[in-house]
Amino acid sequence: MDKKRLFFGILILGSMWGLSESVIGSVFSDVGLPTGQLMVGFFVITFLVVSRIYFRQPGMQIGMGLVAGTLRLFNPMGCHLCSAIAIIAEGAIFELIWYKLSYDLRELKSLTLQVSMGIITAYFVYIFGYIITQILSPIIAGTGFFINNLVAIMPNIIASGVFPALIGGFVLPTVLLVKRLDLSLKDRIYYPTTIGISFICWFIVIGNWFLT
Repeated sequence: MDKKRLFFGILILGSMWGLSESVIGSVFSDVGLPTGQLMVGFFVITFLVVSRIYFRQPGMQIGMGLVAGTLRLFNPMGCHLCSAIAIIAEGAIFELIWYKLSYDLRELKSLTLQVSMGIITAYFVYIFGYIITQILSPIIAGTGFFINNLVAIMPNIIASGVFPALIGGFVLPTVLLVKRLDLSLKDRIYYPTTIGISFICWFIVIGNWFLT
């Protein structure tokens, strides 16, 4: 694939991911819903799987995580450092889980396998993203990481992955339906569209940062 086209694909999907984390995630948090679990189950899995279906390029999900995580840093709601680290980790973990799958996803032809893969993906993306955040956040913040603190909350982390896993089992088969759609755009439409949508995402988040 053209590297330029891939770069702009990473930019737009990563920006949309970052916007959803900043805006929709903040709404979930404000009303007391389990933000991280809902975001992984519905939005993270959707963005990452769609990118895998249409671009079929290794490293793309890590790139999307870097874009989304950077954008999340500009949202002052909640622990933006923790969220940014989690987002970047989620992109990398997805790459590892899906590393052996073919890019045409022929291994996921049956609904049972799709549901199973959705459950596995959402579960491990969530819990390992959570664990990495608990390790790196205090190190980067300068407060220091203590293994005892992580061990104490491990049962909670392991249990909390069940909810996003159940959502992922529903979301993945649904997202795979887009394989039947031709969403390709000619370059003269693709580049202005990706640039425009990405700009809007960053404008909304950074604008909110200045106004808050």
